[in-house]
Amino acid sequence: MKNNIKYTLSVILLLTILIPSSCSNKHEEGEEHGHSEEESNHTSHEEGEEESIHLTAEQINTIGLELGNFSTLKVNDFIKSTGLIGLPPNAYSSVSVKAEGIIEGTKKYVEGDYIKKGEVIAYVANTSFILKQQEYLEAKAGLKLKEFNLERQQSLVNANAGVSKSLQNSQAEVDILRARTNALAKQLKYLGISVEKLSPNTLSERIPIVAPMSGYISSINMHNGIYAIPSNAIMQIISSDHLHLELDVFEKDIAAVKVGQKISYTVPALGNTIYTGEISVIGKEFNMATKTVRVHGHLEGKKPTFLKDLFINAKIWLTDSKSNAVPEGAIIKDGNETFIYAAKKEEKETEFTKIRVIAGATNNGFTAVKLLDKIPKGMQIVTKGAYYVNAQSKAGELEHEH
Repeated sequence: MKNNIKYTLSVILLLTILIPSSCSNKHEEGEEHGHSEEESNHTSHEEGEEESIHLTAEQINTIGLELGNFSTLKVNDFIKSTGLIGLPPNAYSSVSVKAEGIIEGTKKYVEGDYIKKGEVIAYVANTSFILKQQEYLEAKAGLKLKEFNLERQQSLVNANAGVSKSLQNSQAEVDILRARTNALAKQLKYLGISVEKLSPNTLSERIPIVAPMSGYISSINMHNGIYAIPSNAIMQIISSDHLHLELDVFEKDIAAVKVGQKISYTVPALGNTIYTGEISVIGKEFNMATKTVRVHGHLEGKKPTFLKDLFINAKIWLTDSKSNAVPEGAIIKDGNETFIYAAKKEEKETEFTKIRVIAGATNNGFTAVKLLDKIPKGMQIVTKGAYYVNAQSKAGELEHEH
């Protein structure tokens, strides 16, 4: 009972304290509300001015302000990889003599020179070549004689004045000599000697060594007087017509790589120029040592200067989507807010408007943006000088004077 009485007294005492305080608060809040009406108009005016920034023509010239429009930027994701500029096996060719002999008449080639297919590199000399040509001419002359005899035997048999056995022997002799003549002709043609122009007066003890394809000379292993044999290469030629990219893609990324995806790459040894390509073949072998898979790509457009096995840095683009983008310097970050400025340049005074954006990927100095505010009609983006516009605004120097 005593506890209940104490509780009741405590509640009455508390109410006695709170009721006057509540009345007082209501009066103060009313006063504050009356006062804030003036301030709210003032605040609203300031906010309106903050959204509408102005610069004079003189200020614009001073900060070097530039206006422009959106650029287009690939904002798709990419995979980084490294590799080299390689060549397929058929881009290499070894030059060797077709028959052993002494090298003569070498041209003044050096490694790196470009050579055309069919161009004479040097000559190889050997007296056996003369004997081979002699054999062909003798076989050719003998064949003509046997063919004449065959025709005579055929005429006799047709006139019932000849013996069929003699005709058969003549036919066999012609067939043997014809086979020998054709075989010798092919041998000479292989050596590079034209049988059509061959005669007893045109016999030659040397044959030309010609380039089997067009390309760059990568090595030279000959000089005048050296005795060359077919098993040893005297020159190596590399064709740059089929250059391709050989990229090493890590195990974690290979599932995202597809044939046809675009590649952008740089060759550090040649500068910062960006070249392009396209995935053509995905290797089927996993390199346990490097944890990578070899990916091949075609070169597109402008190609880098050819140097075998040049190291490259590459990006494999996973998609081909594009987005509006602005120069990195056009984007202003203020706390949690990201925005750009839009303006319409006038002779005396230019008005600037903040346009809130969401910044995306950055590539080659441009950043993709998604607009949160609509750009007023007739306005362009501040592509250069946005930092100074914002700094002037913060300093309170850009208030518009009416």
